[in-house]
Amino acid sequence: MTRFPARLSLRRLSPRVHPEKRKIIAAFANLRHSKLMFEENRGIVPLAERLRPRTIDDVIGQKHLLGASKPLRVAFESGEAHSMILWGPPGVGKTTLARLMADAFDAQFISLSAVLSGVKDIREAVETAQIHRANGHQTLVFVDEVHRFNKSQQDAFLPHVESGLFVFVGATTENPSFEVNSALLSRAAVYVLKSLDADELKELLDRAQLELGGLTFTDEARDALIGSADGDGRKLLNNLEIVARAAAQKKTKDIDGALLGSALAENLRRFDKGGDAFYDQISALHKSVRGSNPDATLYWFCRMLDGGADPRYLARRIVRMAWEDIGLADPRAGRIALDAAETYERLGTPEGELALAQALIYLAVAPKSNAGYKAYNEARRFVGKDQSRGVPVHLRNAPTKLMKELGYGHEYRYAHDEPDAYAAGETYLPDGMRDPHWYEPTPRGLEGKIGDKMARLAELDAQWRREHKDEKKR
Repeated sequence: MTRFPARLSLRRLSPRVHPEKRKIIAAFANLRHSKLMFEENRGIVPLAERLRPRTIDDVIGQKHLLGASKPLRVAFESGEAHSMILWGPPGVGKTTLARLMADAFDAQFISLSAVLSGVKDIREAVETAQIHRANGHQTLVFVDEVHRFNKSQQDAFLPHVESGLFVFVGATTENPSFEVNSALLSRAAVYVLKSLDADELKELLDRAQLELGGLTFTDEARDALIGSADGDGRKLLNNLEIVARAAAQKKTKDIDGALLGSALAENLRRFDKGGDAFYDQISALHKSVRGSNPDATLYWFCRMLDGGADPRYLARRIVRMAWEDIGLADPRAGRIALDAAETYERLGTPEGELALAQALIYLAVAPKSNAGYKAYNEARRFVGKDQSRGVPVHLRNAPTKLMKELGYGHEYRYAHDEPDAYAAGETYLPDGMRDPHWYEPTPRGLEGKIGDKMARLAELDAQWRREHKDEKKR
């Protein structure tokens, strides 16, 4: 792809070229030399790099994007580059696809890491792209973990993406709708990459075995190794390298479950406490409780614990679930959730996790109601938009003589002095405000009885109004 000699020194460049630009040109010219060095030192290069696909036909997975007539396949075959965001979990080929695009589009490849780079690096990439364009070459700028760039850093790409100075390809494990500026997002197509399934990981393992040469696996060990990857191709290859080194130390090429278990540390599932996987799993847990499925509830709870979620965070969410989805249908759910949270604080991990698990089971099988949750939200929404209404005079406090003379608290009916401790027909909302009926209890659990009582009180109100319809209203 490069049109520079195999090894370019700074002295061979014209002295009229700016020193910084001379360094950049030399660095990219030396890519070819680096490839030759790669082949010479192949044995010490990480396995994941050695097996990096050289064509799109070598890519494992992502058939929904790379299959016949699929979006990225069409882009590759047309040779027409366009800016894009590649969104997917780790180890599914985002960087590989970006590199393959640069080759397919005959573009110079500039790679930036949002973790390590700043505005200065972006400026240098822009200058390099300008040099490439002056020499008749297209440039592809790849930004790994683009979600880690702040707004101003992301904005720095906009004018150059719009002008076509370079093709922008961003890679992210987080939802770009939340993590990428809308302006940049509107100028780039978003492609969702998927985790590798078991068959795809098996195919990758087969390739790796050929590269390493001679290693054999029992069915148990093969399945365990594939499971340890959790859909992450890079993780599979890294784990395989660890196992291969352990096998070499034992002077064997036969990998069984015991050797695999001793070579690999306890595997933690792919999990990012601040990322999409975290929120997807807590969402699944909450919906399993709401759906009254205790087994699914326990599964997602254990998945989150296995992935490193803080049990205290889960305890707070469990209390929230009790009041959002069970509410007054079973008020004991809230108390049980709080007791479980307090138990965890006393016992810690792992003993306290049992209390959280059983609280979740109770919530899952408890009668469900979101009537209180909906009523609260509707009341908050109404108050947020409504005018500031005054407190009715009969409900006002009257601690002084003047206030009493002004009528504060006058004609207020003390409920305990009324039949059944209910002042039928009394009004408690601001004057002129109609009864909004925010709280509509369900027929489930305790709310069924609450609904019956509210219906009885409504009858008493109606009866009182009929009996006093001729009286002057306050």
